[in-house]
Amino acid sequence: MQYEDPSFAATLVAWQKQHGRHDLPWQNTRDAYLVWLSEIMLQQTQVSAVLGYYARFLERFPTLASLAAAPVEDVMAQWAGLGYYTRARNLHKCAQRVVAEYGGAFPSDPALLADLPGIGRSTAAAIAAFSAGRRAAIMDGNVKRVFARVFGIDTYPGERKTEEAMWARAEALAPAEGIEAYTQGLMDMGATLCTRSSPSCQRCPMQPRCVAFATGRTAELPVRKPKKATPEKSAQMLLVVDRGQVLLEQRPATGIWGGLLSLPELAGHTMAADAPDDAAVAAAVQPFGAMESLERLLPLVHVFTHYKLHIHPLLVTLTSRAALAGEERYVWFDAAAIPNAALPAPIKKLLLDLLGERSQARMF
Repeated sequence: MQYEDPSFAATLVAWQKQHGRHDLPWQNTRDAYLVWLSEIMLQQTQVSAVLGYYARFLERFPTLASLAAAPVEDVMAQWAGLGYYTRARNLHKCAQRVVAEYGGAFPSDPALLADLPGIGRSTAAAIAAFSAGRRAAIMDGNVKRVFARVFGIDTYPGERKTEEAMWARAEALAPAEGIEAYTQGLMDMGATLCTRSSPSCQRCPMQPRCVAFATGRTAELPVRKPKKATPEKSAQMLLVVDRGQVLLEQRPATGIWGGLLSLPELAGHTMAADAPDDAAVAAAVQPFGAMESLERLLPLVHVFTHYKLHIHPLLVTLTSRAALAGEERYVWFDAAAIPNAALPAPIKKLLLDLLGERSQARMF
């Protein structure tokens, strides 16, 4: 095959063994559960952000069986703040399938792994390589960046033709032996040397063969995705407080912040930013009680993958509370329990900041 080059793998493996990362908590193990959990957490998330979550998650769910048996709400609570919450829901589904279909032991075949919820082709290859020593090629953002620079790939990696060619190259370059060090080396090189900005080319073992370095194009490669304007949306959120509690709503299992608790919204995430008048807010609050006061807090901004959300919190106190009969998705939540609640990161920060500011005034 045109992409075969044994010296590429040999150079990478030698570098990884001497300079790569060897003391991460999910390394030096063949336990597929530990490897799988780390790979899912590391999807679109940096190692530094994952470390604390990984340790706490394993304290709560030390085995695959304990994770599969747990309520999904517990899983979401442990994941809250890590982002990309579909990963947590798929993590739970995957654990249940491995228990039901494979007796609680992950298969070593990358094709079978890729069929499980939330895994996919590249993650399956990493799990198979690290837990079973299987020869399989990964293709994450780090690998795409390394390949684009080393081999001078000057088309956008997200284009189908370019991605297919990168996969073919990855399959051809993967060594028959030492796949664990090779795979870890690709990850380490992309994370520590061949970074997006200011790559450490002088320390890179691939520098002598790197097309981007030789042609002065490390800043240009990989080719960026054509930019599109980021849509902006707005949400009017009700922050109803009463007797040391705050009103929260269980969000649907799918969609933004799926399965988490959050603040009730007047009209969801909309393009309009028109602020409701006092009467409209009172009407929205009526199912929960009679509004006593309304304060429009300073807005905050949260950026999702596909749009930017402007959150407008409406702080409401009540003169009396109505029963939540027939409203199972709503719950009065103790303010003291907010730090450990399964809340989206911006909502938890909003509530914790408010708690800190208003505790002396006994707003809660």
